[in-house]
Amino acid sequence: MKFEKPVPVQWIAEFTGAKLFGDKEQEATGINEIHKVTKGDISFVDFEKYYNTCLNSAATVIIINKEVPCPEGKTLLVTSDPFSAYIKIVKHFRPFEPAYKMISDSALIGEGTHLQPGVFVGNHVRIGKNCLIHPNVTIYDHCVIGDNVIVHAGCVLGADAFYFKRRKDREVQYDKMESCGRVIIEDDVEIGAGTSIDKGVSGDTIIGRGTKLDNHIHIGHGAVIGKNCLFAAQVGVGGKAIIEDEVILWGQVGVSKDLTIGKGAVVLAQSGVPASIEGGKIYFGSPVGEAKPKMKELAWIKRIPEIWEKIHPPTP
Repeated sequence: MKFEKPVPVQWIAEFTGAKLFGDKEQEATGINEIHKVTKGDISFVDFEKYYNTCLNSAATVIIINKEVPCPEGKTLLVTSDPFSAYIKIVKHFRPFEPAYKMISDSALIGEGTHLQPGVFVGNHVRIGKNCLIHPNVTIYDHCVIGDNVIVHAGCVLGADAFYFKRRKDREVQYDKMESCGRVIIEDDVEIGAGTSIDKGVSGDTIIGRGTKLDNHIHIGHGAVIGKNCLFAAQVGVGGKAIIEDEVILWGQVGVSKDLTIGKGAVVLAQSGVPASIEGGKIYFGSPVGEAKPKMKELAWIKRIPEIWEKIHPPTP
């Protein structure tokens, strides 16, 4: 998320109750998770094994739970609970705005776009030209939809990320990571009925131009789906996954978080993708492998009883 105007780091330190180290004259221009940061962003880290990754990232301002040497050109904000400080900043700059009507006055809707009965359009939403939004679609605040997009009935665009921090010492153990990202649907996309696309925690969930999604699909927070992809029903894509252009995922494929599926890959139905895979190949199985060898493996597995009987014939 980018701020409307730069924010002095001294104000951020006072607001969060953090100690300020490093460059005290800088201004932050946004707030982001570590995998999305750009120069000027605030990020946070509260596990020592991730210190180096965060300190050496593009983030300009880092909220951290230990005094460490400050890299040149950066600002450190030291506090005992970086997660809570981060959430406090998010809530201040992206507060919840109640809705009082089905289509917000702050929404911008392009020429030729038609909204069927029961469509909810939240605050600051932008919808392009010649779109068709079918009944009972919910479009949360700050979503961006391009031109010539079709969204079928019952879809939910922009719900919060499924992202929590566990606090084992508390009765209610899971702290919610407040979402301040967006969902961006590019031109010529079609989204099937009952599909849910979550907003990014701090960045954007993106569906690339020309991609077609079937019914009852879930796209997790911060995932980036390329152009001209085709996903069949009940596909699930984990948060922050990157799926490159022209990928085909057939029915009930499950894609784990934080991985990349290369351009032009095809994953056959009911397969599970736990790690990154190369483009231009056909995959099958759980965990996936290249389809032809995987099919041969299954054929041999079916022959195990027959082979066992040959090796260990029944006693007469």
